[in-house]
Amino acid sequence: MDEEAQMQTCHILDLPWEDVLVPHILCFLPLQHLVSLQRVSRQFHSLIQVYLANCRTFDLSSIGPSVPKEAFCSMLKDNNVLHSLCLSSCSEWVTDKELLPVIGQNQHLQRVDMSSCVGLTRHSLVAVSLSCMHLQHLGLAHCEWVDSLSLRSLADHCGGLQSINITACRQLKDDAICYMAKKCLKLRSLSLAVNANVTDESVEEVAKNCRGLEQLDLTGCLRVRNQSIRTLAEYCPKLQSLKVNHCHNVTESSLDPLRKRNVVIDVEPPLQRALVLLQDVLGFAPFINLQI
Repeated sequence: MDEEAQMQTCHILDLPWEDVLVPHILCFLPLQHLVSLQRVSRQFHSLIQVYLANCRTFDLSSIGPSVPKEAFCSMLKDNNVLHSLCLSSCSEWVTDKELLPVIGQNQHLQRVDMSSCVGLTRHSLVAVSLSCMHLQHLGLAHCEWVDSLSLRSLADHCGGLQSINITACRQLKDDAICYMAKKCLKLRSLSLAVNANVTDESVEEVAKNCRGLEQLDLTGCLRVRNQSIRTLAEYCPKLQSLKVNHCHNVTESSLDPLRKRNVVIDVEPPLQRALVLLQDVLGFAPFINLQI
């Protein structure tokens, strides 16, 4: 009886690692659980290393601040099949030294998020552009080290880019953004928010070259005016979302045609804003017949 029970006992590590555990079980576990699992035994440590060497997605957004830079390098040292890499919460420790080897050995990356990684430099963006020619989605929000030359390098080598977030990349001016618009014709989502250097010239160049644009964020672009919004309405029939909050030179005259196409705009129409303010003052919303 004991022999029969022993024969029926199957430990999880007895299952085929690369055919069963890696593709069908470990891929559903959060990264923090995998890191903890490494500490259970030598066998589990070896299993997790096999998983990390074969994973397609590596997302540190939930545990980034608590990951030692040495652990990051160790986890990805054998991986050359990554498709997606998220480092958006690793600003406290990630530098070019840690990132460049990972980028260099993962030429199939399609999605990279380096948002708020203030310890990086333009060399990381140049490395991404030279190594990841199939890149489709890139996050660079609040990376003030992004400059014109590195963005031009990206545009030259990653023409298939579909979305890019360059919010608060304050070194960038119209010339670099226009150059990117002429090279990256497949852009569907673009954020130029919080950049006082952005003018109508950038918006018009994006509109005329990226006809499939669906989402555009111009929040806080103080020099953008009605002229470029009208151009956007004319050349981008697929536009679904437009953010123009704090764009004080953009008025309802240019936004109304987009509203009629059901484009989602983050600024309420003037009458609606007035009603909200009135409600705040009076404590209730007065009835107004809008059909008069």
